[in-house]
Amino acid sequence: MEPPEGPGGATGIFALSRPSRIAVALALAAAVVAVAVHLLMVFLHVAPQNTLSKQHGDLVGDYVYPEFEQNWKLFAPNPLQQNIHVWARAEVRKPDVTTQTTGWIDLTAMDIVAIRHNIAPSHTEQNELRRAWTFYSTTHGDQNKPIGLRGDLSQEYLQRIVERRLGPELGGDVERVQVRTGTTAVAAPVWSPENIDTRTSYQVLPWWNVTSRDQAVAAGQEDAS
Repeated sequence: MEPPEGPGGATGIFALSRPSRIAVALALAAAVVAVAVHLLMVFLHVAPQNTLSKQHGDLVGDYVYPEFEQNWKLFAPNPLQQNIHVWARAEVRKPDVTTQTTGWIDLTAMDIVAIRHNIAPSHTEQNELRRAWTFYSTTHGDQNKPIGLRGDLSQEYLQRIVERRLGPELGGDVERVQVRTGTTAVAAPVWSPENIDTRTSYQVLPWWNVTSRDQAVAAGQEDAS
């Protein structure tokens, strides 16, 4: 099938009207600028510290965290050496106005089921929950107190993930959610002299209240932004 021709036999984009060509050119320019900004921000995040990253570190961090974080933990000298499991439970207000507390729901197991035997698992299934917990744990101090604005952001991010996974499935309005984690060190290889404690340690976070807007977002009735 031949491309449509415009006035004078022009084809492709040149067959469009002048306003349409301007609109296409502006959209293309905006896409190029957006990609360039994204690549620059990620580069400044992963590159060795320099004048630009020192001067605009807060701006870069606000853009990159938590969705676009990059790290090198897969490689030496500090590969991941722990298995982390995440559970959540909720207080649900039923249609008859009674409140019910669910049992602990294994969120990590949901991801494992989705990944196992899948030759192309999604980035979300592999990393979203794990990275959200890492983000939370590294931005909170003793007694789960947030460290700076990133601490508050990490709680909101983790809570939103939990609400999205639990909300539509529980037959009522989720009023509060709670998260529990289990951390187990990876055993040393048989040839290593290291003596590693592989017992699982648990951490239970406080209950977090769910707002009406959070309920709408979790149910997919309102955009998260």
